[in-house]
This record gives sequence, structure tokens and C-alpha cells, in this order.
Amino acid sequence: MATLMTNLEMKNTHSYEVIHPLDDVKEEKCSLEGLGQMHMSRSVKLSLYTLRGYLFLMGLLVGYRLVVLSNVFGHHIN
Repeated sequence: MATLMTNLEMKNTHSYEVIHPLDDVKEEKCSLEGLGQMHMSRSVKLSLYTLRGYLFLMGLLVGYRLVVLSNVFGHHIN
């Protein structure tokens, strides 16, 4: 059975207005000028270089797989 809200309960409810980002007021963006380079610890640098090497290796493996699937070297490689 449906419940009815009394006038007191209706006054206590909050309503929220949803505004689409394209219709919202534009805000000032942060400026990146004058920030300089970010200081990184050795462990952060090492992990970033490791990630870079991993991505490079995965790119080489994908390239090799594409060459094999395109049958560039013929059936002699397999």
C-alpha cells in the first residue's frame, strides 16, 4: 500500500537541481606556468623506467606477433 507524505515530511525533504556541465558556469582553470619540474624519489623514477621498458617490450611483442600472423617470413619460421 502506498504511503502518503504529510506536509511536515514534505518540507523536510531536500531537492537537488542537476545541471549539465555544458550549461554550467565556466570556471577559471589552473595555470601550469611557473610550476617547474616535479621532484621524484629514486623508487618512483625506477618504477617509471621499469614501466617504460615493459611497455616498449610489449610493443615489440605485438609487432612481432603481427609480422608472424601476416606471414611475412613464410612457413619457414614456424
